[in-house]
Amino acid sequence: MNIPMLLQHSHRSFLKGLLRTPFRRYCFIFHSSTHLGSGVPCARPFNSLGLHCTKWMLLSNGLKRKLCVQTTLKEQTEELSDKEQRFVDKLYTGLIQGHRACLAEAITLIESTHKRKKELAQVLLQKVLVYHREQEQINKGKPLAFRVGLSGPPGAGKSTFIEYFGKMLTERGHKLSVLAVDPSSCTSGGSLLGDKTRMTELSRDMNAYIRPSPTSGTLGGVTRTTNEAILLCEGGGYDIILIETVGVGQSEFAVADMVDMFVLLLPPAGGDELQGIKRGIIEMADLVAITKSDGDLIVPARRIQAEYVSALKLLRKRSEVWRPKVIRISARSGEGISEMWDKMREFQDLMLTSGELTAKRQRQQKVWMWNLIQESVLEHFRTHPTIREQIPVMEKKVLSGAMSPGLAADVLLKTFKSRD
Repeated sequence: MNIPMLLQHSHRSFLKGLLRTPFRRYCFIFHSSTHLGSGVPCARPFNSLGLHCTKWMLLSNGLKRKLCVQTTLKEQTEELSDKEQRFVDKLYTGLIQGHRACLAEAITLIESTHKRKKELAQVLLQKVLVYHREQEQINKGKPLAFRVGLSGPPGAGKSTFIEYFGKMLTERGHKLSVLAVDPSSCTSGGSLLGDKTRMTELSRDMNAYIRPSPTSGTLGGVTRTTNEAILLCEGGGYDIILIETVGVGQSEFAVADMVDMFVLLLPPAGGDELQGIKRGIIEMADLVAITKSDGDLIVPARRIQAEYVSALKLLRKRSEVWRPKVIRISARSGEGISEMWDKMREFQDLMLTSGELTAKRQRQQKVWMWNLIQESVLEHFRTHPTIREQIPVMEKKVLSGAMSPGLAADVLLKTFKSRD
């Protein structure tokens, strides 16, 4: 059966015929209307098959089906009550209009661990994602925002730098969002959330939004919902997103999987270049900034800069178009910060032109999906009725030495598999 004949059939016959055709690689896109994408009339709309916007692709290794965002959105929206629908619509409308209060409420919603609120958050995120895609198309496929991760050890001057840097950007017409992640106490579970208090000038700027969030025990120093918060900030019209994290080792790797550029801030006298390589931080950085390069610290800052420049030469090249730079800055005097922004823009332009930025974001989406799957599977495991009863028993056996941790884990997993 040839393609023109195939297109005259109804959708159900079309798909059956499609499976019998010998061609190796064709792509067909159908919409929920009485016409196919090319304008060829069909017998009835795709809605009658229960598919609202479906993409079918026949490859040499078989048929692959990809559901569009709109399908999931419609299914999720139909499950909401009128009150919930009004609530989500209010947040969405306020968010895309740039209302900071709606952005704050939306981030609070996605940070909630309440089951129903998590479902509402996903509906909101799908709506924002559709809007985000539309805006990117208007922007000729270019990203709407520049995502920058900032990390460094305590005392490196991250908050001081962000306030000076943020004020400079807002004065140049940018809208800046700062997602500051604070570590939660392992003992009390609380978090200080003091970053906004430190950035007094920036927090009063109407073109800047600062959102401190607790890690809530999340490994790596980034919250469970940092990626979603980035998406909401971009939907709210912020074109520069700064993610500040606690510099405790794992956070650098977690942040690198969600930003376009990773900037490492280091204070002078923070150890030699061997320490930098040993920590594994340098290999993740696209830009290293030696802070507090003023007064008596200028000489140590120059020495550290030279050491890290030599250290970077020993590392494997991660990009074809960019080599990591080491610069000196001072948030107190402002020295080097404007030049730092120029380097960051140069990085963005080079990565965008080469296509590496687009590929990087696609990989990050995949990592984000699997992180959420791992979290959901672990939560499902812990809350399973049978497992919940067995966990205290197994923990006692492990604590008493009657059973090894590995054996206890195997027993729980086998029980989960047999009962689930």
